[in-house]
Amino acid sequence: MIALDHLSLSIHGTQILRDVSLDLAPGEIMGLVGESGSGKSMTALAIMGLLPQGARATGAIRLDGADLLTQSEAQLCAMRGNQIGMIFQEPMTALNPVQTIGDQVAETLIIHGKASRAEAQRIARDRLDRVGLSQIALARFPHELSGGQRQRACIAAAIARNPRLLIADEPTTALDVTTQAQILDLLKSLVTNEGMALLLITHDLAVVADMADRIGVMQSGQIVEMGPTAHVLAERRHPYTAALFAASSHRPTRTAQPAPEPLLRVENVIRSYPGPRRGLRRGPAVAAVNDVSFTLHKGESLGLVGESGCGKSTLTRAILGLDPVQGGDIQIFGQSIVPRMPAALRAGIQVVFQDPYGSFNPRWRVEKIVAEPFHLLANAPQGRARRDRVAEALSAVRLSPGDMVKYPHEFSGGQRQRIAIARALITRPKILVLDEAVSALDVSVRARILDLLAALQGELGLSYLFISHDLTVVRAITDRVLVMQAGQIVEEGPTTQVFDAPQHPYTRQLITAAPRLPDLERAHI
Repeated sequence: MIALDHLSLSIHGTQILRDVSLDLAPGEIMGLVGESGSGKSMTALAIMGLLPQGARATGAIRLDGADLLTQSEAQLCAMRGNQIGMIFQEPMTALNPVQTIGDQVAETLIIHGKASRAEAQRIARDRLDRVGLSQIALARFPHELSGGQRQRACIAAAIARNPRLLIADEPTTALDVTTQAQILDLLKSLVTNEGMALLLITHDLAVVADMADRIGVMQSGQIVEMGPTAHVLAERRHPYTAALFAASSHRPTRTAQPAPEPLLRVENVIRSYPGPRRGLRRGPAVAAVNDVSFTLHKGESLGLVGESGCGKSTLTRAILGLDPVQGGDIQIFGQSIVPRMPAALRAGIQVVFQDPYGSFNPRWRVEKIVAEPFHLLANAPQGRARRDRVAEALSAVRLSPGDMVKYPHEFSGGQRQRIAIARALITRPKILVLDEAVSALDVSVRARILDLLAALQGELGLSYLFISHDLTVVRAITDRVLVMQAGQIVEEGPTTQVFDAPQHPYTRQLITAAPRLPDLERAHI
């Protein structure tokens, strides 16, 4: 149905794709895997006819024999959403924030002139029901939906016209393991029931291991290995495929030994929000964090896992002194931060977020970005001493001091995350809160960041509160793990014990939902 024949692509003279050939039949799932920058997304954009200015493509992209590279823009517009649908990684970016979900799903039908507005709304309702959003009204806006619901809405919009080819570009990267499993099951059912072809683009081999009929491995704009999924994963003939496979299950060497010295105590913490309005009154308060207690020791790495909406982020904000609590106590270095964190304590606990680029001022040079937390210090270094501290922090994360004159856009995703870690280290904290710090990185970069975190912990004696929906990562980097559900800790214990012999049904559910690679002797999730 769709066939790429020796597709090559350059943008302003820079080669992006080199001699890419693949084909996809109706009812077939192909996984396209590789690191960030390997050319996966650009291949998808080439198929969709959404290449940037300055792009020059050679070869052919044939849909039922017609070469899409020779089509006019009007012909491509008629094809997009009609014969080929696409699901993007970040649904909040793909969705219009001021347009209702119903209108956005119906939009494709109206644009292609295949239905009246009333009929388009009826079909939109059907497509939303099909993707498991029967309880969501057409009049709801994107911000009123969870991350998983927004991704389902994007899928509903992509399949509104029953396209013959569906392209899913990293559709589950930001989702928790149970929601991810639901989305993958949904995509698989669409292929089975609708007979459409699915091109699943991801950096995670585990995601496609149980999904794809065939796998294509991309490196530097080329497909270096392709074949049936089981064969490629078992043989791993190309060194790059073997490297991806190894990175997917990488566990850093950790030398830090936790000491019986509590740095963070959370005792019976309650954080609630006002209930929804019912007429002139509000309903009962909703407890996002309900009677949570735990301790983080010096040199310890503590994992916090659970589905989106379980209370992880709310608890994190309370620990960082950003949100008040309605009950209980939080102590950092033996001092309570309730009701307000003392200014002198803020430098001792720092945070690294999922998206470093979103937390950087793009107009600032790296030196200013890394030095930003100095405002927390009563006697912050100045002049040459300030530059020396920034250079020291950059060296600690394996970057060059010369990088301080550059801007964020000049770095890769992994390098930007190193800059974020350097910024967190600049005040010489004792505790780092890592909030989904590696979830947006491809497996090779993720492995290197985990190695860096393990090395820093050994060198500096840091304590980590590691919040993640990626159970493989949590198993690799933590000593103990807390499992959170509906605002409560339902299970806790040594990481190996919790993952090998989970006691709570919810923990077992999370572990079962996690994607896993075959034939990995050390994998237990």
